[in-house]
Amino acid sequence: MEHNKSFFWPQGILITLLCLTGTVGIGFMMLVKPNISDAQSRHDISSNDIAANVGTQQRIEAFKATILTSWQQEAQEKGITTDVPSRFQGETIKAATLPPDQKVIALTFDDGPWPKSTALILDILKRNNIKGTFFVLGQNVQNYPDLTKRIVAEGNTIANHTWYHLYHKMNPQTAAYEVANTSDIIFKTTGIKTGLFRPPGGIMNNGVAAYARSNKYAIIMWSSDSTDYSRPGVPRLINNIFRSAKPGGIVLMHDGGGDRSHTVKALPEVINKFRKQGYEFVTIPEMLEMQDKHQQLLAKKK
Repeated sequence: MEHNKSFFWPQGILITLLCLTGTVGIGFMMLVKPNISDAQSRHDISSNDIAANVGTQQRIEAFKATILTSWQQEAQEKGITTDVPSRFQGETIKAATLPPDQKVIALTFDDGPWPKSTALILDILKRNNIKGTFFVLGQNVQNYPDLTKRIVAEGNTIANHTWYHLYHKMNPQTAAYEVANTSDIIFKTTGIKTGLFRPPGGIMNNGVAAYARSNKYAIIMWSSDSTDYSRPGVPRLINNIFRSAKPGGIVLMHDGGGDRSHTVKALPEVINKFRKQGYEFVTIPEMLEMQDKHQQLLAKKK
């Protein structure tokens, strides 16, 4: 017994010292842990420092996107939908109403996430420092959660495109399942609570759009249709987009639902052509914010 006591006694001292060290460390961390306003302030300072010291615009934009995504996720986890200004909730939008000299365009992608094509499209957007808007299917989010997380992690906007992509007439319960379950799995997978909805095929009278409208989603349509779902040749696909392109326009493409190799091949050319025409690329939430501010300025002038 005496031998056992002598064996455990120094170990007891060691354990006590370790506990004390841990307690002091935790206490120190609590003292220096910033509150929320301090953290936001430090984010602002960090952003300014990077803008002053980092030589590449791409790194600055990537940093800003990371901070913005973090703030959005914090707000949305508390039940605050930040991607739709209140004036657009329950409204149907085909394009943004902006001054003609405000040359912005939104690239949107439907029916994903999808193996190969979604990742390739994300690669192209990332290389060009562009953020897109992805209208995803609930069943695909369930099947490909890592791709879904990548969409959000790289600063893109994720939005609701129903669960099964059905076209037929639905009763209220089925329509509610299609929309609500998709938003739920988007939130569970990414932490994003989306207020953006696009009905499959643009169909407005089969029940899902009515449910979305009554639940204050902004229903996002499009002004330029690539018709890539029918797999036209690359030149025709590009021509379809630019035939009706305009400032504040919304471009419809697809990253899922089938073979999207033509879309992947055309996308770099689409981006280059828009840039040559002086366009900048925005997400749907950014575009809605721009229209909201424009309308507020017009109201003040009146």
